[in-house]
Amino acid sequence: MNKHPEDWLDDVPDNSQDDDDDDEIIWVSKSEIKRDAEALKDLGAELVELGKNALDRIPLDEDLRAAIELAQRIKKEGRRRQLQLIGKMLRARDPEPIKAALDKLKNRHNQQIVLFHKLEQLRDRLIENGDDAIPDILTRYPQADRQQLRSLARNAQKEKTDNKPPKSARQIFQYLRELAESNE
Repeated sequence: MNKHPEDWLDDVPDNSQDDDDDDEIIWVSKSEIKRDAEALKDLGAELVELGKNALDRIPLDEDLRAAIELAQRIKKEGRRRQLQLIGKMLRARDPEPIKAALDKLKNRHNQQIVLFHKLEQLRDRLIENGDDAIPDILTRYPQADRQQLRSLARNAQKEKTDNKPPKSARQIFQYLRELAESNE
């Protein structure tokens, strides 16, 4: 029995349904595209607000770095246009490594703020309680000098009672900060 060309099509497996699943089109609304573009522009604005040293810690290519440095120097209307340009440049790049580095940088900043608050509390406790607070500081920072802490605490207490500027309190904070940094 001879098959006609029309019958050959019956022997071919029907893959039309499988192709439809693979070629499914994902529709993105215009509003979602605008939100994504605005988010990238906001990311660019955050990058512009960073200082030069912080910007060095973020993985940026030369063109984007130059655009950000230019935006840092521009004021008023030109800055808005430069931020739009930076947002447009970010659309052509993968923003995830930049976001990750920025989050890491923010976290380091937050940790430093928390450390400073703890050091301020230690300083205030040392000034209020005097010699009673020194053992707590020595357990946290064994390399601390007991005599220096005692003299600074007494000077700070005297300055506080005489309503003088808190020079010794600042020195206590600096000393505690040095101890904390050397402890890390």
